Amino acid sequence: MSPLFLPVTNPRALEKAITLEVDALILDLEDAVSTQRKDEARELARKALERGFPGKRVAVRINSLRTVWGADDVKMALEAPCAALVIPKVERLEDLPQSDKPLWAMLETPLGILNAREIAADARVEILILGTSDLIADLHARHTPGRENLFYALGQVVLNARAYGKMPLDGVFLDYRDVVGFERDCFQARDFGMGGKTLIHPSQLVPAKQIFSPLNGEIVHAQKVLEVWESARARGDGVATLEGRLIEELHVREALRLLARA
Repeated sequence: MSPLFLPVTNPRALEKAITLEVDALILDLEDAVSTQRKDEARELARKALERGFPGKRVAVRINSLRTVWGADDVKMALEAPCAALVIPKVERLEDLPQSDKPLWAMLETPLGILNAREIAADARVEILILGTSDLIADLHARHTPGRENLFYALGQVVLNARAYGKMPLDGVFLDYRDVVGFERDCFQARDFGMGGKTLIHPSQLVPAKQIFSPLNGEIVHAQKVLEVWESARARGDGVATLEGRLIEELHVREALRLLARA
Protein backbone atom coordinates (compact mmCIF):
# COMPACT_ATOMS: atom_id res chain seq x y z
CA MET A 1 0.00 0.00 0.00
CA SER A 2 1.33 3.43 -0.96
CA PRO A 3 -0.99 6.21 0.25
CA LEU A 4 -0.86 9.68 -1.29
CA PHE A 5 -0.80 12.76 0.94
CA LEU A 6 -3.29 15.42 -0.14
CA PRO A 7 -3.21 19.08 0.96
CA VAL A 8 -6.84 19.78 1.86
CA THR A 9 -6.44 23.49 1.14
CA ASN A 10 -5.77 22.68 -2.53
CA PRO A 11 -9.20 22.12 -4.18
CA ARG A 12 -7.64 21.09 -7.48
CA ALA A 13 -5.65 18.30 -5.80
CA LEU A 14 -8.80 17.07 -4.03
CA GLU A 15 -10.75 16.93 -7.30
CA LYS A 16 -7.95 15.17 -9.16
CA ALA A 17 -7.60 12.59 -6.38
CA ILE A 18 -11.05 11.21 -7.22
CA THR A 19 -9.73 10.04 -10.59
CA LEU A 20 -6.42 8.56 -9.42
CA GLU A 21 -5.72 4.85 -9.18
CA VAL A 22 -4.36 4.89 -5.65
CA ASP A 23 -4.50 2.47 -2.72
CA ALA A 24 -5.28 5.11 -0.13
CA LEU A 25 -5.38 8.87 0.40
CA ILE A 26 -4.25 10.88 3.43
CA LEU A 27 -5.95 14.24 3.87
CA ASP A 28 -3.24 16.32 5.49
CA LEU A 29 -4.09 18.80 8.25
CA GLU A 30 -0.53 19.01 9.56
CA ASP A 31 2.58 19.84 7.52
CA ALA A 32 0.71 20.92 4.38
CA VAL A 33 -1.34 23.56 6.23
CA SER A 34 -0.12 26.88 7.63
CA THR A 35 -0.99 27.74 11.22
CA GLN A 36 -3.34 30.48 10.01
CA ARG A 37 -5.49 27.98 8.08
CA LYS A 38 -5.73 25.05 10.52
CA ASP A 39 -9.40 25.58 11.43
CA GLU A 40 -10.34 26.21 7.80
CA ALA A 41 -8.48 23.07 6.70
CA ARG A 42 -10.37 20.95 9.23
CA GLU A 43 -13.70 22.05 7.76
CA LEU A 44 -12.45 21.51 4.22
CA ALA A 45 -11.44 17.97 5.18
CA ARG A 46 -14.86 17.32 6.69
CA LYS A 47 -16.61 18.45 3.51
CA ALA A 48 -14.25 16.40 1.32
CA LEU A 49 -14.91 13.28 3.39
CA GLU A 50 -18.65 13.80 3.27
CA ARG A 51 -18.48 14.18 -0.51
CA GLY A 52 -16.38 11.02 -0.65
CA PHE A 53 -13.62 9.44 -2.75
CA PRO A 54 -15.32 6.40 -4.34
CA GLY A 55 -13.33 3.16 -4.16
CA LYS A 56 -10.52 4.65 -2.09
CA ARG A 57 -9.52 4.25 1.52
CA VAL A 58 -9.18 7.71 3.05
CA ALA A 59 -7.29 8.62 6.23
CA VAL A 60 -6.78 11.99 7.93
CA ARG A 61 -3.44 13.19 9.27
CA ILE A 62 -4.31 15.24 12.30
CA ASN A 63 -2.10 17.71 14.12
CA SER A 64 -0.30 16.32 17.14
CA LEU A 65 -2.31 16.09 20.34
CA ARG A 66 0.37 18.33 21.83
CA THR A 67 -0.86 21.21 19.64
CA VAL A 68 -3.93 23.41 20.14
CA TRP A 69 -5.54 21.87 17.02
CA GLY A 70 -5.08 18.17 17.76
CA ALA A 71 -8.18 17.53 19.87
CA ASP A 72 -10.51 19.24 17.38
CA ASP A 73 -8.90 17.33 14.52
CA VAL A 74 -9.52 14.02 16.30
CA LYS A 75 -13.15 14.92 16.99
CA MET A 76 -13.75 15.76 13.33
CA ALA A 77 -12.01 12.63 12.05
CA LEU A 78 -13.94 10.35 14.39
CA GLU A 79 -17.26 11.86 13.34
CA ALA A 80 -16.49 11.97 9.61
CA PRO A 81 -16.54 8.99 7.21
CA CYS A 82 -12.79 8.34 7.15
CA ALA A 83 -11.07 4.98 7.46
CA ALA A 84 -8.20 5.87 9.81
CA LEU A 85 -6.39 8.61 11.69
CA VAL A 86 -2.74 9.34 10.91
CA ILE A 87 -0.96 10.52 14.06
CA PRO A 88 2.26 12.54 13.54
CA LYS A 89 5.33 12.49 15.75
CA VAL A 90 4.26 9.58 17.95
CA GLU A 91 6.81 9.08 20.72
CA ARG A 92 4.78 7.43 23.49
CA LEU A 93 1.44 5.72 23.87
CA GLU A 94 0.09 8.97 25.35
CA ASP A 95 0.45 10.52 21.91
CA LEU A 96 -2.24 8.18 20.54
CA PRO A 97 -5.86 9.32 20.88
CA GLN A 98 -8.67 7.10 22.06
CA SER A 99 -10.28 5.93 18.85
CA ASP A 100 -12.64 3.32 17.46
CA LYS A 101 -10.94 3.78 14.10
CA PRO A 102 -7.51 2.39 13.18
CA LEU A 103 -4.49 4.58 13.89
CA TRP A 104 -1.51 5.01 11.58
CA ALA A 105 1.38 6.04 13.83
CA MET A 106 4.16 8.15 12.34
CA LEU A 107 7.54 7.50 13.95
CA GLU A 108 9.62 10.52 12.99
CA THR A 109 11.70 11.37 16.06
CA PRO A 110 14.54 9.53 17.82
CA LEU A 111 12.28 8.79 20.81
CA GLY A 112 9.58 7.45 18.51
CA ILE A 113 12.05 4.99 16.97
CA LEU A 114 13.30 3.90 20.41
CA ASN A 115 9.70 3.26 21.52
CA ALA A 116 8.66 1.52 18.30
CA ARG A 117 7.97 -1.75 20.09
CA GLU A 118 5.36 -0.49 22.54
CA ILE A 119 3.71 1.63 19.85
CA ALA A 120 3.51 -1.31 17.44
CA ALA A 121 2.10 -3.53 20.17
CA ASP A 122 -0.84 -1.20 20.85
CA ALA A 123 -4.12 -2.66 19.57
CA ARG A 124 -5.24 0.71 18.17
CA VAL A 125 -2.31 0.89 15.77
CA GLU A 126 -2.72 -0.60 12.30
CA ILE A 127 0.23 0.93 10.43
CA LEU A 128 3.67 2.30 11.33
CA ILE A 129 4.97 5.06 9.06
CA LEU A 130 8.63 6.03 9.18
CA GLY A 131 8.82 9.83 8.98
CA THR A 132 12.24 10.06 7.36
CA SER A 133 12.39 13.82 6.76
CA ASP A 134 11.71 14.89 10.34
CA LEU A 135 13.88 12.10 11.69
CA ILE A 136 16.89 13.22 9.63
CA ALA A 137 16.46 16.74 11.00
CA ASP A 138 16.17 15.57 14.61
CA LEU A 139 19.25 13.38 14.21
CA HIS A 140 21.22 16.40 12.90
CA ALA A 141 21.99 14.14 9.96
CA ARG A 142 22.00 14.68 6.21
CA HIS A 143 20.01 13.19 3.37
CA THR A 144 22.26 10.73 1.55
CA PRO A 145 21.45 8.75 -1.62
CA GLY A 146 21.93 5.37 0.05
CA ARG A 147 20.18 6.34 3.33
CA GLU A 148 22.78 4.37 5.30
CA ASN A 149 22.19 6.70 8.25
CA LEU A 150 18.56 5.50 8.37
CA PHE A 151 19.23 1.75 8.33
CA TYR A 152 18.66 1.37 12.06
CA ALA A 153 15.36 3.27 11.92
CA LEU A 154 14.19 1.39 8.82
CA GLY A 155 14.99 -1.90 10.50
CA GLN A 156 13.27 -0.97 13.77
CA VAL A 157 10.05 0.08 12.06
CA VAL A 158 9.92 -3.07 9.91
CA LEU A 159 10.96 -5.41 12.73
CA ASN A 160 8.43 -4.13 15.26
CA ALA A 161 5.61 -3.74 12.78
CA ARG A 162 6.00 -7.29 11.49
CA ALA A 163 6.43 -8.67 15.01
CA TYR A 164 2.97 -7.38 15.95
CA GLY A 165 1.21 -7.94 12.64
CA LYS A 166 1.16 -4.30 11.56
CA MET A 167 1.97 -2.77 8.17
CA PRO A 168 5.24 -0.77 7.90
CA LEU A 169 5.37 2.08 5.39
CA ASP A 170 8.38 4.11 4.28
CA GLY A 171 8.47 7.91 4.43
CA VAL A 172 8.00 10.32 1.56
CA PHE A 173 10.54 11.24 -1.11
CA LEU A 174 10.37 15.01 -1.38
CA ASP A 175 11.75 15.66 -4.89
CA TYR A 176 8.99 14.23 -7.08
CA ARG A 177 10.96 15.20 -10.21
CA ASP A 178 13.83 12.87 -9.25
CA VAL A 179 12.42 9.62 -10.61
CA VAL A 180 15.70 7.72 -10.24
CA GLY A 181 16.10 8.68 -6.59
CA PHE A 182 12.49 7.84 -5.81
CA GLU A 183 12.74 4.40 -7.39
CA ARG A 184 16.01 3.75 -5.56
CA ASP A 185 14.32 4.46 -2.23
CA CYS A 186 11.35 2.27 -3.17
CA PHE A 187 13.55 -0.71 -4.04
CA GLN A 188 15.48 -0.25 -0.81
CA ALA A 189 12.32 0.01 1.29
CA ARG A 190 10.84 -3.06 -0.39
CA ASP A 191 13.99 -5.07 0.25
CA PHE A 192 13.93 -4.00 3.91
CA GLY A 193 10.41 -5.40 4.21
CA MET A 194 8.33 -2.24 3.96
CA GLY A 195 4.81 -2.79 2.67
CA GLY A 196 4.77 0.43 0.68
CA LYS A 197 5.81 4.07 0.62
CA THR A 198 3.95 7.26 1.42
CA LEU A 199 3.71 9.59 -1.57
CA ILE A 200 3.48 13.34 -2.16
CA HIS A 201 2.72 13.55 -5.89
CA PRO A 202 0.56 11.59 -8.38
CA SER A 203 3.62 11.00 -10.59
CA GLN A 204 4.96 8.68 -7.88
CA LEU A 205 1.93 6.36 -7.98
CA VAL A 206 2.87 4.16 -10.92
CA PRO A 207 6.51 3.43 -10.01
CA ALA A 208 5.56 2.74 -6.38
CA LYS A 209 2.84 0.31 -7.42
CA GLN A 210 5.17 -1.47 -9.84
CA ILE A 211 8.01 -1.80 -7.34
CA PHE A 212 5.97 -2.94 -4.36
CA SER A 213 3.75 -5.30 -6.35
CA PRO A 214 4.90 -8.88 -6.99
CA LEU A 215 6.37 -9.51 -10.42
CA ASN A 216 4.67 -11.92 -12.80
CA GLY A 217 7.57 -14.32 -12.41
CA GLU A 218 7.23 -14.23 -8.62
CA ILE A 219 3.51 -14.96 -8.90
CA VAL A 220 4.10 -17.94 -11.18
CA HIS A 221 6.80 -19.27 -8.83
CA ALA A 222 4.50 -18.93 -5.82
CA GLN A 223 1.77 -20.85 -7.63
CA LYS A 224 4.24 -23.62 -8.46
CA VAL A 225 5.33 -23.78 -4.81
CA LEU A 226 1.75 -24.40 -3.74
CA GLU A 227 1.22 -26.96 -6.48
CA VAL A 228 4.22 -29.11 -5.60
CA TRP A 229 3.44 -28.79 -1.89
CA GLU A 230 -0.14 -29.96 -2.35
CA SER A 231 1.01 -32.79 -4.63
CA ALA A 232 3.50 -33.97 -2.01
CA ARG A 233 0.84 -33.89 0.71
CA ALA A 234 -1.60 -35.81 -1.51
CA ARG A 235 1.05 -38.54 -1.94
CA GLY A 236 1.65 -38.61 1.78
CA ASP A 237 5.18 -37.40 1.14
CA GLY A 238 6.67 -35.05 3.72
CA VAL A 239 9.23 -33.70 1.26
CA ALA A 240 8.51 -31.45 -1.72
CA THR A 241 11.00 -30.05 -4.20
CA LEU A 242 10.81 -27.45 -6.93
CA GLU A 243 13.56 -27.05 -9.50
CA GLY A 244 15.92 -28.98 -7.25
CA ARG A 245 15.17 -26.92 -4.12
CA LEU A 246 13.53 -28.18 -0.98
CA ILE A 247 10.11 -26.68 -0.27
CA GLU A 248 9.15 -26.31 3.39
CA GLU A 249 6.21 -24.78 5.21
CA LEU A 250 7.94 -21.39 5.44
CA HIS A 251 8.08 -21.28 1.63
CA VAL A 252 4.37 -22.10 1.49
CA ARG A 253 3.54 -19.28 3.91
CA GLU A 254 5.69 -16.90 1.88
CA ALA A 255 3.95 -17.96 -1.34
CA LEU A 256 0.51 -17.44 0.20
CA ARG A 257 1.48 -13.94 1.40
CA LEU A 258 2.81 -13.02 -2.02
CA LEU A 259 -0.33 -14.22 -3.82
CA ALA A 260 -2.54 -12.38 -1.34
CA ARG A 261 -0.58 -9.19 -1.97
CA ALA A 262 -0.84 -9.71 -5.73
